[in-house]
Amino acid sequence: MTPLLDVSELSKRFPVGKRSWFRGRSASQVHAVDDVHITVGHGETVGLVGESGCGKSTLVRLITRLLDPTEGSIRFDGRELALVAAAGFAGDADRANIQMVFQDAGESINPRFTAADAIADPLRSLRGLSGAELVARVELAATQCGLPVELLQRFPHQLSGGQRARVGIARAIGTRPKLLVLDEPTAALDVSVQVTVLKLLRQLKAELGMSYIFVSHDLNVVRLLCDRVVVMYLGRVVETGPAQAVFDAPMHPYTRGLVAAVPRLDGARSGTERLTGDPRSPIDPDPNACRFYGRCPMGTERCGTEMPALRQIGDRKVACHHAPESEVV
Repeated sequence: MTPLLDVSELSKRFPVGKRSWFRGRSASQVHAVDDVHITVGHGETVGLVGESGCGKSTLVRLITRLLDPTEGSIRFDGRELALVAAAGFAGDADRANIQMVFQDAGESINPRFTAADAIADPLRSLRGLSGAELVARVELAATQCGLPVELLQRFPHQLSGGQRARVGIARAIGTRPKLLVLDEPTAALDVSVQVTVLKLLRQLKAELGMSYIFVSHDLNVVRLLCDRVVVMYLGRVVETGPAQAVFDAPMHPYTRGLVAAVPRLDGARSGTERLTGDPRSPIDPDPNACRFYGRCPMGTERCGTEMPALRQIGDRKVACHHAPESEVV
């Protein structure tokens, strides 16, 4: 079956420093996203994990067309979106079908908008609704997100963090998108509120049949919510596969380090392969070396001279020269 979203060879580079015209040198570049391949199926939830600065947020902003890619393909529902400029995508027919829930709803909602105005705004601009139909859709979205209708006339500063989060979700689902991108949607919330929001997201997915891309640092949440997981390191995908399989038996040494760092109820860690050191600079990285080289406990001379390809191993893909040839059962 053709996936809803098919991203291939996607890259985003940001220039830094000054270009030297006299010496003919171009500016250095930050390789924020580098040759990324991911897919999202119809009704599937894909988790996106990795340390801060690995390119997760840049990747989802490319997918939602808030940024233009340097190169690569973004096929959504069979249509190529990479050719549509980000500046012009606001009025594109697919804008309503790809919506995003941001990390801090308080920062992403116009402080001069009431909750009703925030939810209504994309319905007016993207679906052309007005009058009684608009009011009905706003109230429906609010109700679906567990937001009491009597709170719709309040401004963001008059709402709790959990209520603002529900407004952000209601605004995103109001247009009935096919793909909902969630960038750390619970990071700014108390733990008790996080649980209720995660339950809400699971309920909405079942009711509305949307696909999710879920960005998070919390691997336990990703394990609970996601069908598949994509692990990124310094702009590249290093492992992807079924969430349960990846967390139970990670193949890439970086994934093993992430899983080992997950706290347990007894206060211990999930494994012994701790991540040490800091990531390399993403500015002009060596194209012939594994990005994890120098930090990897399995690194060899080959890792420093040959970028590992993302290869199929069973039902997952791994970018490591030393990954086993078959999955560990």
